[in-house]
Amino acid sequence: MADAIRTDFAIIGGGAAGLSAAAYAARAGLDTTVLEAMGPGGQILVIDRIENYPGFGEGITGFELAQKFESQASQFGAKIEYSEVSEIKKDNNLFAITSSTGIYEAKAVLIATGAIHRPLGVPGEKEYAGHGVSYCATCDGPFFRGKKILVVGGGDSAVQEALYLSGLTDKLTIIHRRDRFRAQKKIVDSLLAKPSISVRLSTVLKEIKGDSKHVTSVVLQNTLTGEETEESFDAVFGFVGILPQTALATALGLDLDKSGYIITNQDMATSMPGVYAGGDVRSTPFRQVATACSDGAIAAHKAQEYIEGLEGCSYGEYTKH
Repeated sequence: MADAIRTDFAIIGGGAAGLSAAAYAARAGLDTTVLEAMGPGGQILVIDRIENYPGFGEGITGFELAQKFESQASQFGAKIEYSEVSEIKKDNNLFAITSSTGIYEAKAVLIATGAIHRPLGVPGEKEYAGHGVSYCATCDGPFFRGKKILVVGGGDSAVQEALYLSGLTDKLTIIHRRDRFRAQKKIVDSLLAKPSISVRLSTVLKEIKGDSKHVTSVVLQNTLTGEETEESFDAVFGFVGILPQTALATALGLDLDKSGYIITNQDMATSMPGVYAGGDVRSTPFRQVATACSDGAIAAHKAQEYIEGLEGCSYGEYTKH
């Protein structure tokens, strides 16, 4: 790999896990490179306000927190490149990472590629994506101020996004296929306390309809009675889960769980020596910004130990002062 760009630790993904790992690794003296396809922050970029991240009890926007993560990692010396990775290969003890800006050679790799929103899987979804169908309330909600909005989902994201959208319209309905929400009790209580939000449980979306320009109505079904009704709506926001972005992990042959997430041990180590995983792409019982940061910190620490083992030197010998 004579023409490769050399780095100690390559981090694929610039979300909370990736940027936390970058800060810890760079501060410890590793030559650290973050390869991010879009922009720093990952999923937190679409969160309007985060209130449960330690130290920010008054709340902080996802965009602001992402900027702080990026600034800190850069301050410690991490290089952040906007580059899309298409392949990772291992050759002896080195990894060749093919990206849109060139080939990188690394001694250890962290896969922190995150996840994307799961599609609703109903007729009309693809046809009206961007024309009334959305998966990001903060991105597209303002376009439907005062309009009739349907939110689909029952987890934390769905309830939080519904609360945000309720600030833009008093004509909001949230549906969930089960008879109770899966979200945390505190935010569900906040949702139920909003008289402007119509809550319909045991209800599923069957179809999205519209004209040549945008969404005009939806078909809903009551799962208890089987009855279907068509109602007018201007927008549909879907929050029915996420899909881990594990194409790189699959190609490498890493072990995945039954839901497709990367399996790691408590050190964030995957089934391949030198490859770590963290954040939303990892198999874990809880996915929050705080846990993603923890994943990144642990991965960086263990990657440093792994690299030191390759180099045959101690912490003091390896760390730059």
